[in-house]
Amino acid sequence: MSAVGYFFVSIGLALLILFDLYLMSSPKTAVKGNGIGAAAILAAIVATLFYYQIVTLKILWVCLLVGAVIGLYLGGKVKMMQMPEMVAFLHGLGGCAAVLLSITVLLNPGEVTSFSTFTGMLALAVGGLTFSGSMVAASKLHQIISSRPVVFPGHTRISVLALVVMGILVLGSLFFPGTMALLIAVCLTVSLCFGYLFTIRVGGADMPITISLLNSCSGVTGAMVGLATYDPLLIAGGGIVAAAGYLLTEIMCRAMNRSLLEVLSGKTTAPNINRAKTDVLDDPKDDVPMPQVQEKKTAGQILAEAQRIIIVPGYGMALAQAQREVKQLADLLERRGKEVKYAIHPVAGRMPGHMNVLLAEVDVDYDQLFEMDAINASFKETDLALIVGANDVVNPAANTAEGTPIYGMPILNAYEAKNVIICNYDTKPGYAGVENPLYKSANSLLILGDAKETVGNLAGALAQMEPAPS
Repeated sequence: MSAVGYFFVSIGLALLILFDLYLMSSPKTAVKGNGIGAAAILAAIVATLFYYQIVTLKILWVCLLVGAVIGLYLGGKVKMMQMPEMVAFLHGLGGCAAVLLSITVLLNPGEVTSFSTFTGMLALAVGGLTFSGSMVAASKLHQIISSRPVVFPGHTRISVLALVVMGILVLGSLFFPGTMALLIAVCLTVSLCFGYLFTIRVGGADMPITISLLNSCSGVTGAMVGLATYDPLLIAGGGIVAAAGYLLTEIMCRAMNRSLLEVLSGKTTAPNINRAKTDVLDDPKDDVPMPQVQEKKTAGQILAEAQRIIIVPGYGMALAQAQREVKQLADLLERRGKEVKYAIHPVAGRMPGHMNVLLAEVDVDYDQLFEMDAINASFKETDLALIVGANDVVNPAANTAEGTPIYGMPILNAYEAKNVIICNYDTKPGYAGVENPLYKSANSLLILGDAKETVGNLAGALAQMEPAPS
């Protein structure tokens, strides 16, 4: 394949990937888009093999086969609740691949130019922090290490120093090419440390933002490697991933009332948790006005009498794999002529779109899924807010508890509903570590236990109740 032909193939595949992203923006066409994207990546691999004339390289086919088998195995084995850590893990592998390729470019004295040296070192730095940061994120999500934010003395200063050192090393590679191996080793070490420092301090509701940002970084490092190797396909593909990841990161930051700088510097995840607990629960000025109920009713009575219901899914639903039970309960409610909607917070779960994926798995109608801004005003006219495994995203303390990871984060106003049923595993604080005053609200009914079991019990209780007169 000629260079001109490869260039036009790269443009065509880039447009196909953009079309894939367009299709994936809607749940109704997401599956088709995913298939088109996979086909585009496969075509890109084939085009690369022919362009670089390495089709007959046997070891390459062995590596491709091994990678395909591992990918199929992991993709088939991973549970839906484990998808966030799988996504983070794959981002890390992308960063690792870019690091290996950039090292190959930088240590090839016959073809290195100042431009390829500069972009190769940038790819090395960004790829290293993407790899280590993604591995830490995956470890936090998989509970291999503590999910709480960890902040060391002088954490911010050390992180800034690491960034400065990386910048000096990248520039130094242009002036001291004779010490390239040493520069690579030091830059890679510093970038790995920076990725660890950046991610280890992230906790609470900022984890989905972090995963999205690492996704963008994996695209940046891919594009940088493409520039270093003058490969238009890598440049286009990496650029698309970087831009899409960054836009998603910005959207999520706005939805959480965060700035990206606050997330990067860890300002939203270094709280005084003990003080926050006291403020939220004991200080009268922090009381959140909530509807009052005349008398306590059973869960079955509340479900039978409610005509407008909003279901709020959270990570607890994913953990218990209770999405099927939630769908069955919703179907039972709808058969009784009730209106059922689902309220999706942008950072519910552990990755962007986590709840959407789980609900789509059990064929929940896409038209029933509503984003936070579209549904928040409806809670005041809602008879019942049914919370399934959600905590931080419905915690009214986000409006009052200064100094906590969730302070200032827009929440789903479930507390405004006439009645609230909370199906959570226990009364412990959520991922952000902040007590939830909604648990003690007069209009709330708290049902503790595994959501798969408790939601199933709710369906059983409703089935035994006579339909309320409309």
